[in-house]
Parts: sequence; C-alpha cells; structure tokens
Amino acid sequence: MSGPRCLTVRHKSTYRYSEPVSFGAHRMMFRPRSGHDLRLVSSQLCITPTPARLHWLHDVFDNSVAIATFSDEASQLLFDSTVTLEHYEAPLPEYAIEPYAATWPFAYTNEEATDLVNARSRRYPDAAVDRWARSFIARGGNTSTMALLRAMTTEIKDGFLYVRREEKGVYRPADTLCRRSGSCRDFAVLMIDAARSLGLAARFVSGYIFVPDHDTTQGGGATHAWLQIFLPGAGWVDFDPTNSIIGNQHLIRVAVAWDQHQALPLWGTWTGTPESFRGLDVEVSVTEDRC
Repeated sequence: MSGPRCLTVRHKSTYRYSEPVSFGAHRMMFRPRSGHDLRLVSSQLCITPTPARLHWLHDVFDNSVAIATFSDEASQLLFDSTVTLEHYEAPLPEYAIEPYAATWPFAYTNEEATDLVNARSRRYPDAAVDRWARSFIARGGNTSTMALLRAMTTEIKDGFLYVRREEKGVYRPADTLCRRSGSCRDFAVLMIDAARSLGLAARFVSGYIFVPDHDTTQGGGATHAWLQIFLPGAGWVDFDPTNSIIGNQHLIRVAVAWDQHQALPLWGTWTGTPESFRGLDVEVSVTEDRC
C-alpha cells in the first residue's frame, strides 16, 4: 500500500423553506470510517439553526451517526461538515483469496455463512438479473471469482450510461438493467443483487470519491455509492461499477449497510405546509492537500 493521500471533504446540505417551519430529529452520516486504510485527522460539523441537542452513536454496522434535535423554527436548515483525513491506497491491489474461494462457485464456511445471511439475501429477485449475472461465468471451464467480478464491474462502466439523479430512492435492479442507465447507487444495487444471485455476500457502501484534476472519474460533486463483496481471505473488497474501480482508490467510505436505505447520508423530518418546501441544495467537494 502506498503512502497516504491527504484529503479534505466538505459536505454542505441546505434545506430551504418559504416560511419558518419546525424540525424533527435529523440523522447524519458524514464522518468517514477509520481503519487501516483511512485515518481521520479532524472533523467539524456546523448546523444552523443550532440544535437543542447533538449526540453521536455507532449503529449496528458500526457507522458513526450524529443525531440532531431542534427547538427553534427557521426558514433554512444548514448542515456543513468538513473532515480531513489520510487515505492509503493500493492502485493495483492483490487479494489473498483463500484457494477454495478463488474459483466460482464456492461455499462459504458454516461460520461465515451464518454471519453473512443478510448480505446474501436478495431484495429484488428477478430472472433477468439472474441471466445477466450468469453471463459472466466462463463456459466449459473454471471461472475465476475475481475475473467474474471484474468483468461485471467493467460491463456496468462500459455498457451503461451514468446519470446523476437528485430524486430519492433507487431503481429496481431489473429496471436498471433494462434502462442500461442509472446513478451510482442504481449501479451499486444492481451489482449487489447480481452478486447475491450467484451466492456471494455483498453490501452497500455510501461515501465520497476523490476526482483528480482532468480525470474522467464519475460521481464527484456529490455523495457516492458503490459496494463491497466478502471474499474469504481478502475480506470485504470494494467494487465501484460506476468507475470500474476495484479496491479503495479514490473511494472514501462513510457508511456500510445491507441495503441502501440503511446508509442515507442525511435523513430527517419537518413540520409545516407542504408548499413551503423550496428545495435542497447539496455541495460536496473533495480536495487534495499537502501531507
């Protein structure tokens, strides 16, 4: 693994209303997950109006969650998060996959299978996705597990049109497959379902992506989504089908979950007349600093 890349992530979300409204609790997942490939240097979170209470917790996935509650009404609600971090990347990672899992199909050990039940449970079973997933299996010979997943990742990058979507939710995997287009979260959910159809354990990842100057990487300027697949011997391996990235290059993990609705960057409620809502503006920047 190479030396660290020093990055600053600024995530600013502004809710606008035509008149003062009251706010319910808001949950935020802005803080990156520290680990052997990421070290959090500093973190600052500014919220306007100032919440009556702000507390932090770790959810069932060990994601860092901030929860704000409010007593004041306002016509604007602002969340402004700035984090600096050291990001260790392996541009061409090699994974020490256990021999029994190096070719597909393989069976997880009994202990792994018990722990990975939710990561292997499909939410949107569909025969079209099954056929598509099996199209990456080699004919007449052994199928390398990593080659299969690499081909699937590349096919989404090369064969689908990336479209940024601001609306909530995701397409069903079969719909993304039919459209041959979607957002990063649509592509992640499609590949998760395809991997699960082959018996592999997969989970959703939400975070940020660093886009170097003059780079063609997609997904900058907003939160980003991809997936991880559990490969015995290698652990949870990152796959970004939007950019055909395998490994953590440019990817900053914030939250992991079995499904996308469990990893929302920001979620909350407000009380007022429906027509008073004027919109949500989101600004995300990831810049490189000198270490």
